[in-house]
Amino acid sequence: MRLPKALNPRLKKQLIMRFGVYEKVMPIETTPSRIVPDHIIRPDYISSNKVYSPKHPEIKDAEQIQGMRRSCKLASNVLLQVEKIIKPGVTTDDIDEFVHNKTIDAGAYPSPLHYMGFPKSVCTSVNNVAVHGIPDLRPLQNGDIINVDITVFFKGYHGDCSKTFLVGDVDNKGLELVGITEECLDMAIKLCGPGVPFCSIGNTISKYVKRRGFTVLPAFTGHGIGSYFHGPPDIYHSLNCYPGLMKPGMTFTIEPVISQGSELTVILEDGWTAVTEDSARAAQVEHTVLITEDGVDILTK
Repeated sequence: MRLPKALNPRLKKQLIMRFGVYEKVMPIETTPSRIVPDHIIRPDYISSNKVYSPKHPEIKDAEQIQGMRRSCKLASNVLLQVEKIIKPGVTTDDIDEFVHNKTIDAGAYPSPLHYMGFPKSVCTSVNNVAVHGIPDLRPLQNGDIINVDITVFFKGYHGDCSKTFLVGDVDNKGLELVGITEECLDMAIKLCGPGVPFCSIGNTISKYVKRRGFTVLPAFTGHGIGSYFHGPPDIYHSLNCYPGLMKPGMTFTIEPVISQGSELTVILEDGWTAVTEDSARAAQVEHTVLITEDGVDILTK
């Protein structure tokens, strides 16, 4: 595949030899934020410019749980449709337009849009971009991996999910990275249930990832979610001693970010794009889950 001309030849070789074959990605130009019609109900942080979060993990009642099921189902459906358009030549801005329109057509608001200044309707993170990539005009290349992180605000509740997709022919090291990341999410969900410590998620994932020769990026956590975008509990995917136990009625995201290299990341000048310091690839996958009386439900499945 084509490697970026701007890369030093020595760095090109290092990327190929150590982490596989892929293009190092940095932000380029993009398009203006997309418009949301007036009839679409906005989250509070759009109208008030204040971000609300409860002080403690919320125990949702039946009505709130039903609201979460609706929003999460919509987010999951949009993510499922995105997979059909991901191919070489499609820009991440094209993906933003697609997600924006599908969300609006469903009568929902794309939660990332203008959240604390984020300029787009979805996060798209390619190769060495770990999280919070801003969609732009770079065409996807054969061999890329791309995480698409979708959150919708629908009838008063946020639904949040993401997946790392393969673009064309991805090398074996990339395939292994994405596969292990998906395994981490699966094992974390299977742990969940009433009385389970929140910290067990990260403690289990980190040990497994280390055995496989990969690294959890500890700067990025899951979170409680509901009528608010982010709130307690914090869900660490690395070794931790975060207090508290899961209880029926809690909803939160599990979203491990796994890297081929070190745990260090850098936030770029746009204030959002987080890249791996060593230019290694990172992959992420995410579900919103509900703790039930006898286990866990995946709301974004």
